[in-house]
Amino acid sequence: MIDLLPILVASLQGAILLTLVVGVRRGNVAAAVNALVAFAVSVVPFVLYLTAGLVLAPTLSLWLAVAGLLHAVGMLGPYDSVPWWDTVTHFVSASFVAALCYAGVLVAVATGWLAAAATLLLTLALGLWWELLELVARELGEQFDVEPVLVHYGWRDTLADLAVDVLGAVVVVAVDLRVFVPVAESVVGSIPRLLRWSGGTLGLSTVVLVLVLVGLRVRRAG
Repeated sequence: MIDLLPILVASLQGAILLTLVVGVRRGNVAAAVNALVAFAVSVVPFVLYLTAGLVLAPTLSLWLAVAGLLHAVGMLGPYDSVPWWDTVTHFVSASFVAALCYAGVLVAVATGWLAAAATLLLTLALGLWWELLELVARELGEQFDVEPVLVHYGWRDTLADLAVDVLGAVVVVAVDLRVFVPVAESVVGSIPRLLRWSGGTLGLSTVVLVLVLVGLRVRRAG
């Protein structure tokens, strides 16, 4: 019997590359860059398999490809013209992040309530980090008169995005989605170190983004 999942993943990745071509032909640098990054992220499981022999769940590749395609296509116009596109894309991405966090924390602490709380906090923290990144991208675009790679639509949109982040985490925890637990278990010895490293990196980079944002705004005001 033919396994259709790899074919579906490859088709989605091909569609991401198509958005890259469209972005280049339109001269849309932001769309092209985001499509390129989305494609690179979507092939991470394959790269890990080739370089480290790490076999990851096929669901991970599919989820990455779907999220990447939604974002890449959105940068070509739907983010501005389709009211629900940003919400759906954000939910898919946030629930994916939450599912990874949930699996990692479950394997590390093996406690339901603690895993649920940690998943919510980690997902929200990552959501805040992304929103800060969008703000920095907008400031850089305005000050250097270039098209920002990421687009920020205002504080209402930020609050809506964070609410969707929390919703994605709540759904993952509520349905006890453990689809990535086998992935976490395959690297179980590295999970505590990975969580500490990720938390430290997230905290440090968040501080850096805040400082950069403040510096850019002070420069613009001056």
